[in-house]
Amino acid sequence: MRVKVLVLLHFSSSLCGTVAFSHLSRPLLIPSQPLLPSSKTLGLRTSSNTQYQKYRIHQQGISSRNDNQQSPTTSFSLHALPVAAAAVSTSAKATAAATVGTTLKQSFSSILSSFHGDTFYVLSSMLLLSSFGIILEKRTTIGKALSAPLATMAMALTIANLGLIPFTSTIYTFTNRILIPLAIPLLLFDSDLRRVITDTGTLLVAFIIGSLSTVISTILTYMILPLSFLGENGWKIGSALAARHIGGAINFVSVCETLNVDNGSIVSAAIAADNVVVALYFALLFYLAVPGEEGDSDKMLSETDVGDDMVSGDESALVTKDGDINKREEITMQSLAVSLTVASCLVMLGKIITKAALPVGASALPLISIITVIAATIFSQFFQSLRVTGTALGIVFMQMFFAASGAAGSIRLVIESAPSLFLFSALQIALHFCSLMSIGKLIFKLKAKELYLASNANVGGPTTAAAMATAKEWKRLTLPALLVGILGYATATPIALALGQIILRLPSI
Repeated sequence: MRVKVLVLLHFSSSLCGTVAFSHLSRPLLIPSQPLLPSSKTLGLRTSSNTQYQKYRIHQQGISSRNDNQQSPTTSFSLHALPVAAAAVSTSAKATAAATVGTTLKQSFSSILSSFHGDTFYVLSSMLLLSSFGIILEKRTTIGKALSAPLATMAMALTIANLGLIPFTSTIYTFTNRILIPLAIPLLLFDSDLRRVITDTGTLLVAFIIGSLSTVISTILTYMILPLSFLGENGWKIGSALAARHIGGAINFVSVCETLNVDNGSIVSAAIAADNVVVALYFALLFYLAVPGEEGDSDKMLSETDVGDDMVSGDESALVTKDGDINKREEITMQSLAVSLTVASCLVMLGKIITKAALPVGASALPLISIITVIAATIFSQFFQSLRVTGTALGIVFMQMFFAASGAAGSIRLVIESAPSLFLFSALQIALHFCSLMSIGKLIFKLKAKELYLASNANVGGPTTAAAMATAKEWKRLTLPALLVGILGYATATPIALALGQIILRLPSI
């Protein structure tokens, strides 16, 4: 009997385990409504169900209010646990990756911000960009096509808009307020007017016609394209471009400073657009110009001949009074010290006279130019000994200006403004060329190569003019081209400032 009882108990426990296991393997059904106790559970009699029915109605009302938040039946399976865990893991990884990316970006921005406030970081960047443009122009075909100023400014504009250098800095202010005023006298150390008048011959006539052609072309261009989208800066930029096409980039800077063009992006856009036009125009002039001398009938200098050693764009080799190339004058500690001292004294003298004679707020740059030209004419021997050092320092300071102008510019504004400025500059130079060739050839009967060279000196300055004369083997024209280019530096700023008052009152076509 005991054995039968034990067997029966064992069989019952096995059966219960099997049933329990089978229920565990099925999905658990969790009702959305709470289980309601029966009337028996509540201790109510079946014959008297009034209270029970009220209870059920009350519980069903609660359940119906919860239906908006719960599904009728929630199915939960043990087999779904790995999938849910994988989903949670993927989401966690994505969140972690996003967090790491945000943290790295914030850290990089913080590092850059700390560098942006570092004076020597910005100064080093400006010097690197300046050197980059000069080296690119000297050693590569692309650099020669772009020119050092355009290459420097384009690179500065790009890296500034990438956030690698700041849009504003005390270094940019230092460049515009200190280095540019110093660059003007440094570049004019060789501007002996007596030498310009006596040694340039008919090329001086061609240069004057070219300057007059720029004035005419600026007036006509501004009537056609008044640059009204620039507002008050429109006529100022027109005047600055006129100065650029009579003397050079230094005159553009001087006019912008004098007329208080304080929008760095507009200045950057104007210089960038004009440099592209100038590069294309130089390509046209080189294509039209025929190399080689034309014989003794076109002598412009008596017994003046120059060698073949003028390097393209290299102002460390300049022409002496007797026509010989001054080959690689050494830049010494003494010449550096004296050049900077003299330039600083000329700037100080110009500022003192400006404050005493002109209204408050007037720029001293035009008077600095005039004083330097007078001093270089009276004390020509002294300034001749400094011309190589002065030119080298002046070019470096101008490159710093182009780097600062590019860094202060907005790519969006440059893209918006540059097409119109490109058209203005292109039309201005096209009318300049047509006027120059018409007046020079038809009225004054000047030779084509003299007019091409004079135009190059107008638009590019002394360096590019002397380089073109050397490249085309016009040996007798190398010295005059250099001298008339320097004359452009000396005269372009006052001419453009006077022209600005005229175009300000012009009606548009």
